[in-house]
Amino acid sequence: MTPHRSLLFAPANRPAIHDKALASGADIVCLDLEDAVPPADKASARETATGFLTDAAGPERVVRINGLRSADGLRDILALLEAGPTGGTIFLPKVATPDEVRLTDELITEAAAPLKIAVLIESLEGLYNAAAILSASPRISFAMFGAVDYAAELGVEVAPEPLFHARTTLIHAAKLAGVDLLDVPCLAFRDEQAVSKEADAARALGFTGKAALHPSNLSILNTAFSPSEDEIAHAEKVIDLFDQSPNGLAVLDGKLIEKPVIRSMQRILALRDAQAT
Repeated sequence: MTPHRSLLFAPANRPAIHDKALASGADIVCLDLEDAVPPADKASARETATGFLTDAAGPERVVRINGLRSADGLRDILALLEAGPTGGTIFLPKVATPDEVRLTDELITEAAAPLKIAVLIESLEGLYNAAAILSASPRISFAMFGAVDYAAELGVEVAPEPLFHARTTLIHAAKLAGVDLLDVPCLAFRDEQAVSKEADAARALGFTGKAALHPSNLSILNTAFSPSEDEIAHAEKVIDLFDQSPNGLAVLDGKLIEKPVIRSMQRILALRDAQAT
């Protein structure tokens, strides 16, 4: 299991900060070729990003390309594949249909590249097709909710109440597909209480992590989306009881421990082990 508690964006056209981003403590570092890069800098940023996707130790290396329905997006993905990457993830923005994921999967297969795929769902169409999108390729490493664009299309504020349906719909689709799901960055990133409050609320809904606009948010996110000592101790107790059961049934505090509970406890322990490495 790869922890996906925190994702830090770094503009691809600012190579001076890329090493700092990789050393920031984020589980995922994403070079951005899309929103963070002005049109005049797209070509030079693309050249910088082609060397980023490697199997080097450290955080998961991700490049967010421009949308595949644009010329820049097609140039991005072809340049990344032609560079011969040895690892990493291609992050697709504005994914509206599973065809975009399938096309990316086919291109990666043709290039024989050891790459994964991440998807950003940020539109009404994308939400409608979420289950099909997230099950469109076994290469999908994680997904993310793009709340800002989604809220703009819906005509609402970026606030918990109007976006509750979108969040829970995406969470259900992600759980069904077995894909980790990250929440949108906290826009008030200089307010640590706001970052912490949003992270706790996202975890309570079922998100596995959250993106960040600034490195100062990462420790808050990593803590919020890590199992607590009490959760780990409870998971160890449940798994131990289950393993010792001669018939595959176990009871804890008068409650039957069923298979969905076991899977949840196994995930907690797997996340504990992954974070320790």
